[in-house]
Amino acid sequence: MGSIPDPGELTELTHPSFDEFQHQTSLMTGCTLMWKELSDHISSLEANLIRQSEALKRKIEALDSETKTSLDSLKKRELSIDDSVKIAVNRVELLKKDALKTLNDDNPDGEVDNGDGLLQILKSTCLRMEAKEFWNFVSGRKKDIELLREKIPEALSECIDPAKFVMEAISEVFPVDERGNERGNDLGWACVLVLESLIPAVVDPVIGKSRMLITPSVKKKAKEIAETWKRSLEERGGIDNVKTPDVHTFFQHLITFGIVNEEELELYRKLVIGSAWRKQMPKLAVSLGLGDKMPDMIEELISKGQQLDAVHFTYEVGLVDRFPPVPLLKAFLKDAKKAASSILEDPNNAGRAVQLAARKEQSALRAVMKCIEEYKLEAELPPENLKKRLEQLEKTKTEKRKPSAVPANKRTRASNGGPMPPAKAGRSTNAYVSSFAAPPSIVRSPSHPQYPAAVPAYPSPPPAIYGTQTPPTCPYMYSPEAAPHLAGSYPGAPMNYPAYGGYGNGIAPAYQQAYY
Repeated sequence: MGSIPDPGELTELTHPSFDEFQHQTSLMTGCTLMWKELSDHISSLEANLIRQSEALKRKIEALDSETKTSLDSLKKRELSIDDSVKIAVNRVELLKKDALKTLNDDNPDGEVDNGDGLLQILKSTCLRMEAKEFWNFVSGRKKDIELLREKIPEALSECIDPAKFVMEAISEVFPVDERGNERGNDLGWACVLVLESLIPAVVDPVIGKSRMLITPSVKKKAKEIAETWKRSLEERGGIDNVKTPDVHTFFQHLITFGIVNEEELELYRKLVIGSAWRKQMPKLAVSLGLGDKMPDMIEELISKGQQLDAVHFTYEVGLVDRFPPVPLLKAFLKDAKKAASSILEDPNNAGRAVQLAARKEQSALRAVMKCIEEYKLEAELPPENLKKRLEQLEKTKTEKRKPSAVPANKRTRASNGGPMPPAKAGRSTNAYVSSFAAPPSIVRSPSHPQYPAAVPAYPSPPPAIYGTQTPPTCPYMYSPEAAPHLAGSYPGAPMNYPAYGGYGNGIAPAYQQAYY
C-alpha cells in the first residue's frame, strides 16, 4: 500500500495543462450563456405578466363600466315605467274617445284619392280593431305601397294592442296560407310592410327601441306562429324550395316581435343563403345575429356563382377589403357569358337560342351597371364598355325582330308567265292572298298530291307571288329549315320563298318574335 501524503508536507506544484485550461474556459462560456438565457426568460416572463396584468386591469375597468351602464339603464327603465304607464293610460283614453267618435260617424271611410283619405280609412279600421278589413284594404292597394309605408305606422298607433292586431291581420297568409284557390296572388309584400310598420307603433315612448311594448302573451303567440312556420317547411319542399317572400316574412316576424333564437342561427343562415338575391337580405341577416358568420356566407355565395349577391353582403358588413367588389363583378360577367354560350350550344333551344342567350347577358350587364352606380365603382370598373356591349345586344335583338324586306303593294308576274293575282286580292274573301295569319298547315307534306296548275274559282299564283303574302305569325312545331322540299315540279325557281324569311340566304324568319 502506498503511504498517504501528509497534507502538511510541501509537495511540488503541478502546472495545469492547456487542455485543462480550455475545458475550464468552455465551462465558463457555457455558464455565461445559460445565465443569459435564464435572464432573458425571466425578463420575458415578467414582461408577459405585466401585459396580462394590464389586460386584466382593462377588462376589469370595462366590466365595471358596463356594470355601471347596465345599472344606470335598469334604474332608468325602472323609473320610466311609471311615465310609460301614464302615457299608455292617457293614450288608451284618447283612443277610446276616438273610437266612440268613429263609431258614431256615418261616413268614416271618406275618399282615398290622397294620403289624408287613405290615413282616415286606416285609422278607422285600427280604432275599431277590424283586422280583416284593415288587411283587405292594405293588400288590395299595392300600387300605393309607398304611401301605405308612410301612413300605416301612424294608423297602427291608434290600436289598443297594435301587436295583436297585426298578427290577426296577416293570419290569413302567415304562417300558413289559408286562402285556398287564391294562393296564386302573392301577398308577402303586404305582410312585410305591415310587420315593418308595427315597430314604430310598439316602441317605448320614453326609452325608445331598447324596450318594445309587446305583452308577454302576444310574444308567446308570436313564438308559436314562428314554430308553425318552421314545421310547414317540409310541406313547402324544404329549405331549398321555400319561396323568398315567405322567408322574408318569417325573418321580419322574428325581428319585429324580438323572438330571434340564437340556437337556430344555422337555420337562419341556410334560409339567407337560399334567398340571398333579395335586396333586404343582408340587413336582415345582420339583424338576425349572423354578423359573425358573414365571411363564411360570402365565400359560400362566391362558390355558388352568386358574386353579385356577395358584393351586397360585403358592403353591408364592411368586408370590402377582404372581398374586393371589382374582381367579383368581373367574375360574375364572365360566368354570364359562359352561360350564354352554353345556351347557344344547347340543341333543345333551337330557334330561340340567340334570344335566350342575349337576354341572359343583358340581365347580367344591367345588374352589374346598377351595382357600379350604387357603390360608386366607376373609377375601378368604368361602365362605358358595359353600356356599349348592352347597346350592341339591344341592336341585335331589334334587328332580329324586324321582318324581312317585302315589296309593298307591288304585283309581280311569275317568271313563267303565269297568271297575275287580282289587284284587290287583299280585300277579297275568295282571294288567295290573305291579310290574316296563315295556319301552320301551310307547309305541305312531300307526299301531298299536287293541285292543278290553275283553278278557276281560286287562281293559284306561282310561288314567286308569295312575296306579297303577310308572313305567318304562328310558329311552326319544328324548325322551318328542316322542312322537306315540296313535291312536284314548278317551272322557274320554285324554292325561292322570300315571304318565309329568306331561309335560302340565312335571314332570320319574320315570325321569329313569336318565341318571346
